[in-house]
Amino acid sequence: MTQTTPSTAGSPSPVSRRLEVLRPGPWHRRLTAIVGIGAFFDLYEVFLGGVLAAALTEPWHLSQTQKSWIIAAGFLGMFVGANVMSLLADRFGRRRMFLVNLAMYSAFSLLCAAAPDVNWLIAARFLAGLGLGAELVLVDTYLSELLPTAVRGRYIAWAYTVGFLGVPLAALLGARLVAEHEIAGVSGWRWLLVAGAFGAFCIQWMRRTLPESPRWLEAKGRRAEAESVVVHIETVNEPGTAGTRPSPRRAEAETEAVPTVRVPLRRMFQPPYRRRTVMWWIFQVLQTVGYYGFGSLAPVVLAAKGHSTTASLGYAALSFCGYPLGSALSIPLIERFERRTLIIVAALGQAFFGVLFGFADAAWLIVGSGFLLTLCSNVFSNAFHVYQAEIFPTNLRSSAIGIAYSLSRLVSVILPFIALSVLDDLGATAVFAGSAALMVLLCLNVGLFGPKTKGLALDAI
Repeated sequence: MTQTTPSTAGSPSPVSRRLEVLRPGPWHRRLTAIVGIGAFFDLYEVFLGGVLAAALTEPWHLSQTQKSWIIAAGFLGMFVGANVMSLLADRFGRRRMFLVNLAMYSAFSLLCAAAPDVNWLIAARFLAGLGLGAELVLVDTYLSELLPTAVRGRYIAWAYTVGFLGVPLAALLGARLVAEHEIAGVSGWRWLLVAGAFGAFCIQWMRRTLPESPRWLEAKGRRAEAESVVVHIETVNEPGTAGTRPSPRRAEAETEAVPTVRVPLRRMFQPPYRRRTVMWWIFQVLQTVGYYGFGSLAPVVLAAKGHSTTASLGYAALSFCGYPLGSALSIPLIERFERRTLIIVAALGQAFFGVLFGFADAAWLIVGSGFLLTLCSNVFSNAFHVYQAEIFPTNLRSSAIGIAYSLSRLVSVILPFIALSVLDDLGATAVFAGSAALMVLLCLNVGLFGPKTKGLALDAI
């Protein structure tokens, strides 16, 4: 692994300067759309676990443990995949891992659709999770390295807005297909998995046209390739200006070499990154309960309150509409306010509306509080996805945020067993009250130890 030496850290490299002075244009928007649609399938799969657990409870006579494993298996695969593929992305490149991860997910999602019993389904969901483990890590890393500072937060928020359309779609399709029972002689829930596999294959095909990150190529010493990618971006985005745009620094700086040295992963635990690493590990453990806890467990919680499977999925689908809308709401906010401030305010909103959802019995209050919770959730989510890609340097970025992000997946494995046990013993209110308390701790962690990043170039941060 390579990294700029401390003496050059914080000084923009030639490639970084060229990328920063590019005016945002059609190429950047196309890139954001392709990457965002890929995120759609990660988020679709994450929230599909709760839908499947609710839909299969009666026909397969699932125990509480089996329902927990259906939800947890995908997260366990994502934990392993996030650790392995994020490290590989720093070694072999962002683009290559983008192609590998969706190909794996597509193949194993079809295996899920063919599951004859719960054990097969659990195993196949684990394997599908392996493919998706680093998807969102790669989204954050790749876009942050290719987008100019002025639009970095806003465009990443747009990518996630596209991605989060997968969440209500999973619940809406689940409610409809489960109600239909069978389509063309095949159980409705199986079509949910086939749809995910087919869509992921199509996006994987589209991603073949994506370039490698020029910042990663430069950090690896492959400067000719990095230069070629930047020239291509300049040509496509602003025809006639390729290689001619002025540097924000003096012209002679363009010829400066970017010295590289091999740096091990333990660099994350040395100044100035140690404090950020510890803060972000704590953050990822805590955010999982508040964020994924609601999305993956809401249909099961509603069913435990006595609502039918179809009604539970319908209420969840309406609540989940807040995910893409909250993501869209974050777009005008994310460049206006400090990232960590948005994280804290949105987390407090999640805590409040989560407790309200736990108390709710009336349909209007269930949907209303669930909708407002998911609205806050995606202002929170987009802010932290932008933030985590900003606080680590290029050669550690994918590995550092991938390892931290994998902790959220590991907590997500354990969460269904604890949450469903608390749900059985103490009820929905206790589940969401506990979640709210952890979100308050998260706010203290970010507020006290998180650095400011708004408006700063990646090299400066």
